[in-house]
Amino acid sequence: MARKVSKRKRPEKEKHQLKERFKIESEVFDRQSLLLLYRLLKKRIISSVDYCVSTGKEANVFRATAPSGKFVAIKIYKIETTHFLKRQQYLTGDPRFEKIKPSGKEIVKAFARKEYKNLEICERAGVHAPMPYYLLENILVMEFLGVGELPFPTMDMVGPLHGEKDLDSILDDIRKMYQANLVHADVSEYNIMIGDIPYFIDWGQGVVKGHPNAEKFLERDVSIILDFFEKHGIKRSLRKALKAIRGG
Repeated sequence: MARKVSKRKRPEKEKHQLKERFKIESEVFDRQSLLLLYRLLKKRIISSVDYCVSTGKEANVFRATAPSGKFVAIKIYKIETTHFLKRQQYLTGDPRFEKIKPSGKEIVKAFARKEYKNLEICERAGVHAPMPYYLLENILVMEFLGVGELPFPTMDMVGPLHGEKDLDSILDDIRKMYQANLVHADVSEYNIMIGDIPYFIDWGQGVVKGHPNAEKFLERDVSIILDFFEKHGIKRSLRKALKAIRGG
């Protein structure tokens, strides 16, 4: 378990290091996040934070650079947000997170931990998703999905670039998740990045099949994706898609 962050005043040299290594304006990060990012620097998990990829109610995502020069993604879950309190249905009923303390901070950290664990399952199952690298409290370091210095676009921005091939890949990955005892529970065109193939992102709400709402979430995921593709002229049967995913 990670040690508590020291609250001592940082010397000017360390402040300068943080300013140089984090190219983002310091106002973007709260004090706790800055301290955790500094620990990631000291552990040589990252060497710099380069720019903001996306912002949201629950988290902000940044591109960073590792000491090797490789780009990574950093997802910082927002401790101060109350949005997670409305999403406890994704924790309640998941046996992996039954003993979470009912405090805002602990719930946020649980969602970060949940995403990390779900990404580990995806990696083992061969699902196209970011590879998880490191977790520190509410900060997740993972694979940067992109080409060159830029991230892949999400499917809502570019549509299904490869037509039916993209839909086949998405449904096959949902099948692999299900066989690995996992349901994403928030699949949409906004949570799929399109590169040479589609990649699933935003895994904090993913649940195991034993969750009481897992089947409902699965049906919603598949329905949303099929509706999106139908708008682009590609139609599939929801019943047949679910049957193939469940192995029936």
